[in-house]
Amino acid sequence: MIKKEMIAMLLAGGQGSRLGVLTAKMAKPAVAFGGKYRIIDFPLSNCINSGVDTVGVLTQYQPLRLNTHIGIGIPWDLDRNIGGVTVLPPYEKSTNSEWYTGTANAVYQNLEYMESFHPEYVLILSGDHVYKMDYELMLDAHKANGAAVTIAVMPVPMEEAHRFGIMIANEKGRITEFEEKPEFPRSNLASMGIYIFNWKTLKKALVEMADQPALDFGKHVIPYCHGKGAPMYTYEFTGYWKDVGTLDSYWQANMELIDIVPEFNLYEEYWKVFTKSEIQPPQYFSEDSVVERSIIGEGTDIYGKVYHSVIGCGVTIGRNTVIRDSIIMNRTQIGNDCELYKAIVAEEVRIGNHVRLGVGGEAPNDTAPHIYNHGIVTVGERSVIPNGISVGKNAVVFGITTGADYENFCLGSGGTLIKAGD
Repeated sequence: MIKKEMIAMLLAGGQGSRLGVLTAKMAKPAVAFGGKYRIIDFPLSNCINSGVDTVGVLTQYQPLRLNTHIGIGIPWDLDRNIGGVTVLPPYEKSTNSEWYTGTANAVYQNLEYMESFHPEYVLILSGDHVYKMDYELMLDAHKANGAAVTIAVMPVPMEEAHRFGIMIANEKGRITEFEEKPEFPRSNLASMGIYIFNWKTLKKALVEMADQPALDFGKHVIPYCHGKGAPMYTYEFTGYWKDVGTLDSYWQANMELIDIVPEFNLYEEYWKVFTKSEIQPPQYFSEDSVVERSIIGEGTDIYGKVYHSVIGCGVTIGRNTVIRDSIIMNRTQIGNDCELYKAIVAEEVRIGNHVRLGVGGEAPNDTAPHIYNHGIVTVGERSVIPNGISVGKNAVVFGITTGADYENFCLGSGGTLIKAGD
């Protein structure tokens, strides 16, 4: 009989709507990060670095890129005969078929998968955070406390606490109360959405609560366990952790990677971050090129100037082009004599010559100011921007555009140009 002490269930079905056009055609965990990585690489690398070799990845929204990236798990050493990584999309059942309706519902629909490993503990993870964490230390604390549920928490500024699930715990870390996004928080210990459950506790809670619409850990499963008097403890995490769920937090997290002494180091010898890498030639820098404080992916050719930016793999940056404070993702081609300031340019974009992105003053975005803000200009994947176009701040372009789509070759600050069907 197969028996695993702890298995992980990684929730990677999220649409990530606050990332706007970046997630129009892929799930948030598949979005590129830090040049050559994707967001899901971080929890997967944490698993293998923590000795967790059985991971179920729950996918739903636009899963193709994610499935292709994970494959059979070779980069993370998760290609195992027993365990390893398994992608778990919703599937047709003989009685009724349904999409995953909530985080806990997705796990509930895969009870059989979990049961097959006879685990003692189940680790629940989210696929859209950037951090390094040793789950083995969390499991040690879980056992030492005799806990049924352990919730990873981190202190947040009191004024931000209303955005999180907040834990109130005694001096030993036992949770006495918790509040989901409280208006007037009484503690600043925020749930990170990382849980360790005793398998029996989790199974009972999921089965008992199965009829809840959009069954969710924070709203249903945790309150159920607490109500039944199950011993629940916090596990305080003090390392780097970033929810990259908005364009601004995503941009900031990338920019922090290129600080002189980055708070989050991608290249630590003892805690490697693994990813699926294509075989690429080395970077090429022409004699006229200038690169300062930037990450440059393999297979990238630079003929222009790049300052304080994160450039992916297989990118071409043309002559006399200047890029500042920007994120350019894999296989994007940028022409000559361009200027890009504070731009996020997705994968496989084609930008012509004499294009200027992020120019002029700021104005709120005219369609989704809650998404496109902080002066960032965003270009969705496989978009085309023709020669001579200027695009302002807080603007968004998505699709194969032509000169006729722009008024006087310009999309002003706060403008939206999304071509349907692209």
